[in-house]
Amino acid sequence: MFLRGMKHAFVSVVLLLAAARCFSQKMPDTVGETLSGKQLALSTATQHHRTVLVAGFSREAGTGCTDWIKALRADPAFAGVVVYEIAMLEGAPSFIRGMIKSSMRKGLSVHERDLFVVLTQDQKEWRTYLDVHADHEPYVVLVDASGKILWRGHGTVTNSEAALKAALR
Repeated sequence: MFLRGMKHAFVSVVLLLAAARCFSQKMPDTVGETLSGKQLALSTATQHHRTVLVAGFSREAGTGCTDWIKALRADPAFAGVVVYEIAMLEGAPSFIRGMIKSSMRKGLSVHERDLFVVLTQDQKEWRTYLDVHADHEPYVVLVDASGKILWRGHGTVTNSEAALKAALR
């Protein structure tokens, strides 16, 4: 009897964890600012088309994000996919955020600035949504036209681009 109760408790915990995982499938409704100065909610901007989000939660991750963005924009397989880069600056002191954004703008075209979103709130929700475990790595998700996550990964582009491309098909 005791073992049966333990089994039911275990199954309940697994189901709760699975439900929590599914809940994190919903993209946060955070409004950010593009590097061109426009307000943008990614949850709205990604509707009705496949989208790749490449996100960084630290300066170290920024280099990896740049590598991902360059590779995806150069690959013809991603020509019909919108690719957004996200920088989470909630943890940066507000008085230096302007300098950080100015530094990120350098070398980007107007079009690239429109696709680079800076977020300064809801870090916890975004960390859950992207399944962030290590701040120094870039995190990447592919979402379909309805917002459903089709693929998620993290780390270097050389280790994961083939898997992302396979999920795109």
